[in-house]
Amino acid sequence: MNFTLRPWQISDVESLAKYANNVNLTTFFTNRFPIPYSENDAKNFIEIALKDQLILKYAIEINGEAVGGIDFHPQADILCKNIEIGYWIGEPFWGKGIMTEVVKQIIPIGFDRFDVTRIYAKCFGKNIGSQKVLENAGFKLEARFENIIYKYDAFQDELIYGVRR
Repeated sequence: MNFTLRPWQISDVESLAKYANNVNLTTFFTNRFPIPYSENDAKNFIEIALKDQLILKYAIEINGEAVGGIDFHPQADILCKNIEIGYWIGEPFWGKGIMTEVVKQIIPIGFDRFDVTRIYAKCFGKNIGSQKVLENAGFKLEARFENIIYKYDAFQDELIYGVRR
């Protein structure tokens, strides 16, 4: 399935709310991500994305709709040569290999635009889909922290994957 990575646009509010408003999606998200996810939440997020001086947040567009996102989280101080990525895609697009291709496409963007030597991502220990995305995109498992994530009344491991320049 073809996709385009592009900056978010205010016209994405409706499709962002449509795909982000899914409790199954947020199973492996931090609690900062609101559920239910309203058009007002989408508008607020896009307005923040549009204020970034560098493009840090990208929409994943399929068939004219923003169906997910991927973003960079620059690090500071002693971690300044590292950048974290976070990503998601709407449930109708799960298991189709799209996210792996998105992550593969974002790696050179990260290394070209930022003065970093490592791109990393964190995922929940039970999020097998995200683990496969990262491994298939060339990331290596660097660390496993046992039972440090607490979500929905249960503990999970946190996994950290990285790819180096």
